[in-house]
Amino acid sequence: MADNRYSVDYARMGTSKCKKCKQGIAKKEARIAKLVSNPFSEEGGDMKQYHHIKCMFEALLRARPTTKKIDDPEDLEGFDLMEDEDKKTIKELIQDLATKTKNKASTPAKKKAAQAKLSPSGQVVSPSKKAPTPTASNSDVPSTSTSVASATTDTKHPDNSFREFRKLCARIADQSAYLAKTKEVETFIKKGSSGDGFEGDTYLLLKLLLPGVVKRVYNINSKQLAKVFSQIFGTNLEEMVTDLDQGDVAETVQKFFVESTVCPPSKKSSLSIHEVDDFLEGMAALTKETEQQRHLTRIAKRCTGNDLKMVVRLIKHDLRINSGAKHILEALDPNAYQAFQASRNLRDVVDRVTKNKEAADGRPGMSKKLSIRATLLTPVLPMLAEACKSVDMAMRKCPNGMYAEIKYDGERVQIHKQGDTFQYFSRSLKPVLPHKVVHIKDYLPKACPHGNSIILDSEILMVDKSGKILPFGSLGKHKRNAFSDANVCLFIFDCLHFNGENLMDRPMKVRRKILEQNLTPVKNHIMLSESKDITVAGDLSSLIMSVIREGLEGLVLKDKMSVYEPGKRHWLKVKKDYLAEGAMADTADLIVLGGYYGTGSKGGIMSTFLMGVHDPSTDRFLTVTKCTGIDDQTLNKLNRDLAMDKISKDYSKVPSWLNISRGLVPDFVVKDPKKAPVWEIMGAEFTSSDNHTAGGISIRFPRVSRFRDDKDWQTANNLDRLKTLYKKSKETSDIPDLISKKTATPTKITAKMHKGKKRVSEDEEDEYEGETDEESEEERSKPSPAKKMKIDNGNGTTSSKGKPACKYGAQCYQTNPQHKATFSHPGDDSGSPSKKVSPSPTKIQATSPAKASSVATTSTAKPSTHSPIKGLANIFSGVSIYMPKTIADYYKLKRYVVAYDGDVLTEFNKANATHFVIDEKAEEQEATPPGKIAVTPAWIWECVKQKKILPAAKFAPK
Repeated sequence: MADNRYSVDYARMGTSKCKKCKQGIAKKEARIAKLVSNPFSEEGGDMKQYHHIKCMFEALLRARPTTKKIDDPEDLEGFDLMEDEDKKTIKELIQDLATKTKNKASTPAKKKAAQAKLSPSGQVVSPSKKAPTPTASNSDVPSTSTSVASATTDTKHPDNSFREFRKLCARIADQSAYLAKTKEVETFIKKGSSGDGFEGDTYLLLKLLLPGVVKRVYNINSKQLAKVFSQIFGTNLEEMVTDLDQGDVAETVQKFFVESTVCPPSKKSSLSIHEVDDFLEGMAALTKETEQQRHLTRIAKRCTGNDLKMVVRLIKHDLRINSGAKHILEALDPNAYQAFQASRNLRDVVDRVTKNKEAADGRPGMSKKLSIRATLLTPVLPMLAEACKSVDMAMRKCPNGMYAEIKYDGERVQIHKQGDTFQYFSRSLKPVLPHKVVHIKDYLPKACPHGNSIILDSEILMVDKSGKILPFGSLGKHKRNAFSDANVCLFIFDCLHFNGENLMDRPMKVRRKILEQNLTPVKNHIMLSESKDITVAGDLSSLIMSVIREGLEGLVLKDKMSVYEPGKRHWLKVKKDYLAEGAMADTADLIVLGGYYGTGSKGGIMSTFLMGVHDPSTDRFLTVTKCTGIDDQTLNKLNRDLAMDKISKDYSKVPSWLNISRGLVPDFVVKDPKKAPVWEIMGAEFTSSDNHTAGGISIRFPRVSRFRDDKDWQTANNLDRLKTLYKKSKETSDIPDLISKKTATPTKITAKMHKGKKRVSEDEEDEYEGETDEESEEERSKPSPAKKMKIDNGNGTTSSKGKPACKYGAQCYQTNPQHKATFSHPGDDSGSPSKKVSPSPTKIQATSPAKASSVATTSTAKPSTHSPIKGLANIFSGVSIYMPKTIADYYKLKRYVVAYDGDVLTEFNKANATHFVIDEKAEEQEATPPGKIAVTPAWIWECVKQKKILPAAKFAPK
């Protein structure tokens, strides 16, 4: 076996992953490789296990004393080739490692009869020792103080037995009321299994009761578990997989375990919760199937049938007790759940509660109230927003006035800064991928030079050099390659902690003021989210309508006196699909193409359905979205009535009529798609998706609004109609005032608030330069010719019948009586085609910072053909391009076309293309079909450069 040698270099491709944290190592990022023997080669040799630099030294700190460590920079091959800054970092870490290992060796632990165990961070901890210091990489680690909960516990005590843990879970599951579930836990941690008092490990008990909250990753799914246990038990894998369709892998494992003769279950449960926790820690560190099988075999030999069933449920993060963190933690202390939401440090919460109870010395009412505080470098559960369906609801929920902020369509990030140490956490409290936040540490100190210790709530988006916001998803590592001139911009909207002061219990207006006083924006890198102070319902109504007209995602409303409540939905979010009972949402009539098995209570039945459309050009069916949320009674009827063929997610069994991505293959497909039912699917908006095959179109937040028994596959939306709906949904149209009965003066959004969502063209800037403030009040009050025309033709906000006009006009496909009653459809009743009048788009005037919060006046400029866009400009709207993959920069060209709202067609549907891109360098050029426009790649590049469609004649192939 090779000696433990080490080397250091920079990642060349950005494809390697850290052996410790399992996260990717970004391209050109410094890394350390540990050279170990190669187990996959018969000839021996070495292989490299790459680590982030900090991860390598964290691993060495926990290594055995006999493990060779990095004692000097000369122990690292390639150290001399590193940058000076990285050399300095490595030297500091080597010195820090030497100091910590020296201190560790100078205070040897006394031998104890009790067995040592692993802490959540992976360090070996004796029961008599203090718990290790928390690290930023783990959100659930012990505090620096002695762990009161587990320092004196006896691991062999009945209260610490896994059998008692199982019995407690069964009692919790048997209770239907949540208060009764809490009472069961409270009784156990007070009286214990004997009734004379609890002598177990409170922290570990609660940790195991919350496997979905205090979460570990085990790198194994249900089918892999079935495969591994079939080999352990010596049973038939196909039989286990078939039984797995019932939806509960733990039940399947228990069933075949008790029948096994190769590995029979133990007759008596002898496991402790400490041994199970040690097993789970070890399981989380394994990634190879052979290692996982050996590890599971060891625990299975000590388990009864019920023991192994519960172990599998712990691995799946679901105990099936129908009880969340709130009901479990409130058994410990009334404020324990809120304290945990704020700190996400269960050990700290348990220790503080225990100390408070000890300080009270058993005297009723004397226990100190548990404080709710955030902990630096430990993620806080983010505050959320509930759907707001009307202005009245917003004014009722925010009686103190509100701040209205643009709902940015980016990725939420929580930033912790302590001195020069930065940590970034996602909405789900996981570390954010480094390539998304790598530059923030360079700009945040410039934007907030006085902030030594801060916790910020924010959103990250990609913006180009002009400040224009790029589409959602452009933060992805590969998609960023298409936007080489763009960078990550941080939009900060809240502050939870500032220089040692907890701000979570301070009003929103105070937190906002602290941000404004201490944050200086750095253009296109660090920005303070734009906020508008709203106190009048009319202003809010106008602002909402303006946001919808501009094609922005929506608004977030925050009461000015509200405090920051982790995990609570006390903010409000306004989106067009929430208003007027969904009357403004995007809908489509789609065909049921397949189904997926559910899990939990829906195990063994189809609960998720694959929806799609028919493509007339190929006579195949394409996927659009997956839908859930159907009630149990309807699900039972659908499972009974739908004619399905089971293919068990096997791609080789996908019928020829279905065009589907490998990752979306369902458990069932319909026998005959031309006899399949049609459902009306409603969603927040039409979106682009690489996973779905219907021209890359999908639906965001889909839900079934109704079953269309009056339609079949021929009258449902086909691919062409879906593309039309997608295109129309992205266009600006006159949105009816569904928010309030009174029509308020439209409120414009300042350039800051939606910079990038719509960009004023040069033509529009010229129009604004021609306007003056010298117009008389009478002239201002007169409607422009465009407005008169809209009123005359009924294409405006209201029709002659007083009903708002449907944005699809006479082309609307809806037959829903409620929709017909709500909207007018000009031109539909008479049968004559409706006259299309280009609506006067809402103009965005550039405002000075001093006027950023003021309300702009309505423009009376002549109508422009420029369409407001969402993110990037819709340069290639309505353009379908076919180009051979042999063409130079094919994938780069494709990304640009798709990003700018065009379609790139494949070989099998190129007949639908409007443009053919010809490869002039090819020896044999493909003939352009009649009626198609032939262009060279230069046409695409020039269109992107000038941000408009150019005449194709200049770019015709020679």
